[in-house]
Amino acid sequence: MFKNISIIGDGAMGTVLATLLCEKGLSVRMWGHDKAQLDKIKNVGENIFFLPGYKLPETLKFESRDSFIMKDCDLIISAVPCQFMRGVWSRLKAYVPVGVAIVSVAKGIENTTSLRPDEILKDVLGSDNKCVVFSGPTIADELIRKLPATACIACGDIKLAEKVQHVLSDDVDWLRVYTNTDVLGVELAGAMKNVIAIAAGIVDGIGAGDNAKAALLTRGLAEISRLGIALGADEHTFAGLTGLGDLVTTCVSPKGRNRSFGERVGKGQTVEQAKKTTVSVIEGIATCKSVVELAKKHNVEMPITEAVYSILFEGKAVNRAIMDLMNRRLKSE
Repeated sequence: MFKNISIIGDGAMGTVLATLLCEKGLSVRMWGHDKAQLDKIKNVGENIFFLPGYKLPETLKFESRDSFIMKDCDLIISAVPCQFMRGVWSRLKAYVPVGVAIVSVAKGIENTTSLRPDEILKDVLGSDNKCVVFSGPTIADELIRKLPATACIACGDIKLAEKVQHVLSDDVDWLRVYTNTDVLGVELAGAMKNVIAIAAGIVDGIGAGDNAKAALLTRGLAEISRLGIALGADEHTFAGLTGLGDLVTTCVSPKGRNRSFGERVGKGQTVEQAKKTTVSVIEGIATCKSVVELAKKHNVEMPITEAVYSILFEGKAVNRAIMDLMNRRLKSE
């Protein structure tokens, strides 16, 4: 069983998992790309940048030195936003222990390559380290308060998935973790739901009502499923925790960064104004670019995603984008 765990990234989800694992009595070290920021978190005793108001375990160790963070570890957690993964892991590559599994919690698709987090890790590090994906409806603020939650561990190696499942779930009565072997579907669902969440926020921002919100989530899930299946994912994944479950949470939670960003846009802020009001990465913005490219490449119809893209990157007015969606050619469901 895993005993010495290194967490790469000092954001909200990295902090949640660090806290969970420390409370289980495991040895946990956290690394951040910005030494000054990491030192501030250490000295204050809470993550004042990304998860303020919650004290960190006294046993949590902090390590800003690249050459020491993964020394003697037997499990690595990559809690780095998707668009920054390549830079971070290229920097740390020389210090990654051969054969140690890496659990990725990132949700997104890299803009320059259209690669998923699992693929980015393999591209940078090679095949010596197996990748495991942690995903699902997991709002960090609720997890840190130990509210009942479920999540999914995805890996082609089911035995490794089960080992990570147990290290996260055993003796934790508020978190239930399932396993899945469909890494492709789990990562695609986790990435694409953030784009739909931006649209959901816009719907909230303009006050379009619950009927519109329900239609958006339903048709948004249809889009996510279409592209996922076209890329080779298991269609059942999109009806599960990492598909429908994560989509619902992200689209309705007031804590969801992507939904909240969309709401600000819907209320009249410019895209740049809405971005500046949060210190965290709004994954759906960058992911929207990648999803549009993938949809075009595979000839998959994704009208909601394209509408979000037109608002974010082409300056299209929100009302016009919605009107164009409503006036599309009638068809069967």
